[in-house]
Amino acid sequence: MVETKNFTKTVHNIKLENRNKMHVSGVEFVDNFNSELIVLKTAEEVLTIKGRDLNINKLSLEDRNVLVNGTVYSLIYTEKGVLGVKGRGLLSKLFK
Repeated sequence: MVETKNFTKTVHNIKLENRNKMHVSGVEFVDNFNSELIVLKTAEEVLTIKGRDLNINKLSLEDRNVLVNGTVYSLIYTEKGVLGVKGRGLLSKLFK
């Protein structure tokens, strides 16, 4: 008997309201963040959010959702590995 495996691809979406409230789904981990830069790893790529007074208001890695407040200036996608994003992320480093 041949065993089959079903793979589901994580869906990644962004909803940006008035450049100051953003909901991001499909996030695997938060690699880095401060008030001017947030780096998120999604299933396919790395998302860099640049802005002013950025704050992660809600983080649910179980649901893979992140809620960001602050003024968003830019969203930049980069392929995995290009920025040197490795490992499991900032939270896994904090909770070893």
